[in-house]
Formats: sequence, structure tokens, C-alpha cells
Amino acid sequence: MVDQTDGTLRSVAWAEIFPWLSIFRCFRLAAEFRMLLLGAVGMLLTVSGWALLALIFSGSPEVEKQVKPYNGCPWLALSSLVPERPFGLSLYRHTPEAGARPEAVLPSQSYLLRESGPLWGLFEPIRGTWEQLSRPVRDLFDVGLSWTRLAFSVLCTLWVAAVWGWFGGAITRVAAVRLAAEERVGWGKMIRYANAKWPAYFVAPLFPLIGVLLIAVPIGVVSVLLRVGFGVFLLGIFWWIFLIGGLVIALLLLALWAGWPLMWPTISAEGTDSFDALSRTYSYVYQRPLHYLFYVVVALLFGVLGWILVSNFTAGAIHLTYWAAHWGGGTARVASIASGMGDAGGILIRFWVEALKLFTAGFLASYFWVAFTAIYLLMRRAVDATEMDEIHLDDEQEEEYGLPPLKTDAAGVPVVDEEHRGEASSE
Repeated sequence: MVDQTDGTLRSVAWAEIFPWLSIFRCFRLAAEFRMLLLGAVGMLLTVSGWALLALIFSGSPEVEKQVKPYNGCPWLALSSLVPERPFGLSLYRHTPEAGARPEAVLPSQSYLLRESGPLWGLFEPIRGTWEQLSRPVRDLFDVGLSWTRLAFSVLCTLWVAAVWGWFGGAITRVAAVRLAAEERVGWGKMIRYANAKWPAYFVAPLFPLIGVLLIAVPIGVVSVLLRVGFGVFLLGIFWWIFLIGGLVIALLLLALWAGWPLMWPTISAEGTDSFDALSRTYSYVYQRPLHYLFYVVVALLFGVLGWILVSNFTAGAIHLTYWAAHWGGGTARVASIASGMGDAGGILIRFWVEALKLFTAGFLASYFWVAFTAIYLLMRRAVDATEMDEIHLDDEQEEEYGLPPLKTDAAGVPVVDEEHRGEASSE
């Protein structure tokens, strides 16, 4: 803002100059209790559903290999994403030997120490959220896919769409209203909106796959001729038609792979249907690919910092609780409980610890959806020139105002009817 009297620069509207700064608002929203809870429950239902489906296909070695990380207890598979202790802290066993090196008794499961290396390990939890949610769809296009694994991948895809059709819709609705209108959505309104729009959320990412199926099935049927020598020559003449179909499939899958998270914010922000979500997603990805890539990279980098803060804060709380308890309970006893050993009481302690870690892991899903809601608003601004504060609020109950009841006096002048004013206001 510039003062017109002396030309002095008073303030700069950085959000208008750099609209992508709105991504930095996502951390605080994603770290709220409700968003963490929705993210944690959605993640738990996702992997639990995969584990149950794996029981149906338990006779298939390739299916068992695919769901191996979730065998046993999906809860623990998710809570293991959160380290047991933060950076720089450790609880040591007292050793009587002079000069002996102290041995840490609390486990350290830092995501920085994965096989992928310390640098890439920073991005592993955030990147893994995208990868895990889209993994069943990617498995559908494995050339060596058996019929058993194909059926398993289809069921997993439908399960992911069903679970996150509700939880992703609820998170993006709350995020869209907060980021655009600075208003809060209550539990009741959030649940009603997610219930009403669930079919649209569920179907939107499946439409491109249906389109791929309509193209791939005829190609597969006609390709039976490849088993005959003359058929190979015949198909070779018309193979260019198949290549056109392959190009269409590639276009459908490229935008789906890159932009499928935009479908949920579209329905949440616009209150529209699956077709509009599909149309906007493909339009935004193909018209402004560099804008989209930039926003995703910024959200990823900021999300990594947020995950380091959230996960280490929880790890610090767990570790310091053990640290305080070991003064009275003894280091060896606390160490055995922290390692998962002990009686029923120790198991109960581990239950609460793992519950807190699972709740913290919900940040990965909540930030994922909140960040893509912000990215959608930015892409809508870049492509459609729509201001970021414009959002569909027709479902919200609006207070109506009107004139009080009137009557005509003896002179014919309209005056307020005091007798019926109270009745009207009560209505």
C-alpha cells in the first residue's frame, strides 16, 4: 500500500504478489486435532482393508509379497512411521564397567535411517503417501499381471476410492472453506457434506480408468490374432490404429497419475459433480504443467519440514515420558516395556504409545489433502482467473433478514406493527 500524500511505502501485500505463499498456511490446518484424526482413521482403514483382502487371496505368493508390510498388524505398520525418540535424545543403561560405552535402551526408528539413504529418507513419508494411495492403480498396468493379482488390485483400488472418497472429501471440504473463506466447518456440516458428495468423490478417479478399459478391451480382443502367423501380418497393417489408442490411454493416465488429488478439492470447493472434477483436473494439469509442478514441489518441501516437526514432537513426548518414568520404575523395566516386552500392563502402555504414534501419522494424510486443496485454488486462479476466496457455500445455512411487520395508521402511513413484531421475530 502506498500513501498518496508522500509516496511512502507502508506495506506490501505479499500474498497477492506471491499467491503460492498460501501453501504455508496448510501446516497449521493439517495439524489440527480433527484433521489428524480423519487422516489417521483413513490410513488405518486403507491398510486394514488391504490386509483383509489379502486373506481372500492368501494362496497367491505375489499378493502376499505385495501386502507383506501390512501383515500382522496394520496399526503397527503405520505407527512405525513415527520414531520412538527424537533427534539428540537417548536413554542409557547404567553400566558398572568404567569407561564402558553406554548402550541405548530405547529403540530408534528414525525415518532418516532407511535403506533409501538419509537425504531421500526425508521425503519418504510424504512421497510414500502419494505412492501408497495410487499403488493399486499402478499395479493394474503391470505387464506380467496374473488374473489373481488383477482381481486383487481392482478390489484394492475400489477400496481406496471408497475410503478416501469420504475421508478425503471431509478433509478437503474443511480445508477449502478455511483457506478460501476463513470460516470453520463444524462436525455436523462436514459429515453431511461428505455423505452427500461421497458418490462424486468415489466415481471421479474411476472415470479415466473406465475410459482406458473401453480402449484396451477391444485392442486385447483383436490381438488374439497375434497367436496366428497370418494374424500378425494383418494386425501389422492396422497397428497404427492401436498406437492411436495407446496415445489416448497415455494421455488419460498421465493426467490421472499427476493430478488425481485435485479431484477432491474441486468437488469440495465448487460443490459440483465428478464430471466437473475430471474436466478441471485434466485442464489444469495440461494447461499449466509448470505451475502445477512448482506448487507440488513447494508443498512437498514444506510438508517435509512439517513432518520433521510433528513426528519429532511426538517422539519427544514419548521419550520424555519414558525418561521421567525410569526414575521410579527403573531403567531396565522401562526399557523392556519400551521394547514391547512385559505383562498385560506393559502391553497396555505400548497400546497408548502406538495410538499416539498412529494419530501423529495421520498428519501425512491430512497435510496431503490440505496441501492439494491449496494447490487447487492456486491452479484455478492461474487457469480460470478465479479469486482464491470464491467458494461454494450454498450448503451452509444462512441467516435471513427482513423488515418487521408493517401496518397502516389512520393517516395511511405505514408503521411498525408492534403487536405482531414479537411473533415474527420468534419465527
